[in-house]
Amino acid sequence: MIPPQEASARRREIEDKLKQEEETLSFIRDSLEKSDQLTKNMVSILSSFESRLMKLENSIIPVHKQTENLQRLQENVEKTLSCLDHVISYYHVASDTEKIIREGPTGRLEEYLGSMAKIQKAVEYFQDNSPDSPELNKVKLLFERGKDALESEFRSLMSRHSKVVSPVLILDLISGDDDLEAQEDVTLEHLPESVLQDVIRISRWLVEYGRNQDFMNVYYQIRSSQLDRSIKGLKEHFHKSSSSSGVPYSPAIPNKRKDTPTKKPVKRPGTIRKAQNLLKQYSQHGLDGKKGGSNLIPLEGRDDMLDVETDAYIHCVSAFVKLAQSEYQLLADIIPEHHQKKTFDSLIQDALDGLMLEGENIVSAARKAIVRHDFSTVLTVFPILRHLKQTKPEFDQVLQGTAASTKNKLPGLITSMETIGAKALEDFADNIKNDPDKEYNMPKDGTVHELTSNAILFLQQLLDFQETAGAMLASQETSSSATSYSSEFSKRLLSTYICKVLGNLQLNLLSKSKVYEDPALSAIFLHNNYNYILKSLEKSELIQLVAVTQKTAERSYREHIEQQIQTYQRSWLKVTDYIAEKNLPVFQPGVKLRDKERQIIKERFKGFNDGLEELCKIQKAWAIPDTEQRDRIRQAQKTIVKETYGAFLQKFGSVPFTKNPEKYIKYGVEQVGDMIDRLFDTSA
Repeated sequence: MIPPQEASARRREIEDKLKQEEETLSFIRDSLEKSDQLTKNMVSILSSFESRLMKLENSIIPVHKQTENLQRLQENVEKTLSCLDHVISYYHVASDTEKIIREGPTGRLEEYLGSMAKIQKAVEYFQDNSPDSPELNKVKLLFERGKDALESEFRSLMSRHSKVVSPVLILDLISGDDDLEAQEDVTLEHLPESVLQDVIRISRWLVEYGRNQDFMNVYYQIRSSQLDRSIKGLKEHFHKSSSSSGVPYSPAIPNKRKDTPTKKPVKRPGTIRKAQNLLKQYSQHGLDGKKGGSNLIPLEGRDDMLDVETDAYIHCVSAFVKLAQSEYQLLADIIPEHHQKKTFDSLIQDALDGLMLEGENIVSAARKAIVRHDFSTVLTVFPILRHLKQTKPEFDQVLQGTAASTKNKLPGLITSMETIGAKALEDFADNIKNDPDKEYNMPKDGTVHELTSNAILFLQQLLDFQETAGAMLASQETSSSATSYSSEFSKRLLSTYICKVLGNLQLNLLSKSKVYEDPALSAIFLHNNYNYILKSLEKSELIQLVAVTQKTAERSYREHIEQQIQTYQRSWLKVTDYIAEKNLPVFQPGVKLRDKERQIIKERFKGFNDGLEELCKIQKAWAIPDTEQRDRIRQAQKTIVKETYGAFLQKFGSVPFTKNPEKYIKYGVEQVGDMIDRLFDTSA
């Protein structure tokens, strides 16, 4: 049981806590009442603000909408005014631009094209919005007038500034292929840069806005004329240079010309000069025949103008390729891409046709020359054909994209030249075989026949054109293998051809030699011709070409030469037979000769003397042009005769067979040798 004191204390403690709680509760009630009052006041204020805001909104919204409408109306008015100004400007285009159009674009192309742009827009506007208005006709007429003026300006610029390329510059351009330094420096400026830019702008405008292609015809006509005149000018340059100095010259590259320009000769393609020079060398060594004619026109009499014509044509072909390449580069900047090939095709036609016509004329001239056996003229085909075939890849590249008829012109000319060249080769071989044995045409001294020198000279010329001549022969082969012949195949054909010509020549020479009544002169004639052929083959390297199909040719000619020398030596038998030991009488030394024996000895001396004198007189007028061979034949004959005569003289010179020994013993052994040394020497 809780004591009373503790219970009292406990009660007081509880009462104190209760009192504190009641005070706290009272404070909370007061705070809630104040909070309610504040809330009511705030609600009242917000309600008042909401009411005022609604009144403000109801007043502002109508004003805002009205302002928006006013702004929209203002924008519409401004747009309308701007459109009116734009439309009205089209009505003033004609008057604003008429003066500029009338005065033309010269010197003011930028301004002129700007005016044309305005006129173009005016035309488009009236066509869309007022197709029946007079203003449309006015601006249309002005546009057409402006377009015509631009076309005229295009023609004028092209005509005034397109210049013929000088021959000197063309030659420098061609020689640039072999001179890398020169190739970098040589450039062709067909039009000044400023003019070129104007021409390009006009052409683009005419294509884009003018819907016009006539200017392309104007372009190719003007440039075609310049190209054609440039090539003809080069040809004339060759003729003038050859008539004044003999060789056309090309000054040094323009960029390198200082106060004292140097000169360099134009590289001349292979002509028959090399063969002619070889012939002159043989003449100096006593190998050339000067007597005896044939029905072949002599090659060494060839007109120098043929070389000039050949060189000129070859250089014109190269010039065409270079100039055509340059023309295409210029055209690519001016003419629209899809019209470039056609325009270029038209541009080059005149110059190309001129070259092809001249080439066909060369073929025609060669054909006529074959008929009259003038094979020197036919030889001009060889360097030209070789150059055409070498240039064909560049030709094909330049003509890429042109019409088939244009591309086929060069192959057609090459085929014509190969055909006529092959005919010339075959006809030449036939003429060598069939050259008539005319007695009055035979060399009286038995020297080299003109037929031989002509034949060798012609064959020597083929050395410079082995591939060309071989291709000519191969082109006429009907076998399928010839369609894709190799260089080895054509070389064998050429070797076979040369052997054929030499065989025909040998047969003809044998036939001609029978014209001579004296077998010894006939032998000298054949010896001279065979020796000339062999030496010519060796010195001109023809022997290597012959050896391709006939390896024993050299040995065969040497055997023929020796055979003719032996035949000639037999002519002296009628002299040496008189004093040969087998034909002499036998007598005893110290025994008096009988009359018959003395008479025989007299006859032997007289026969020898008469025969020696006769042969020396006749054979002194004969000729052996080759000094080495002449000395060899003389020495061999001198040895034989001197030995035979010396033995005879030793045996009978002191025998008393006559009272007048000087009448029969007319010559000493050395005198006989001296007489033989004067054989084949008309000056002795």
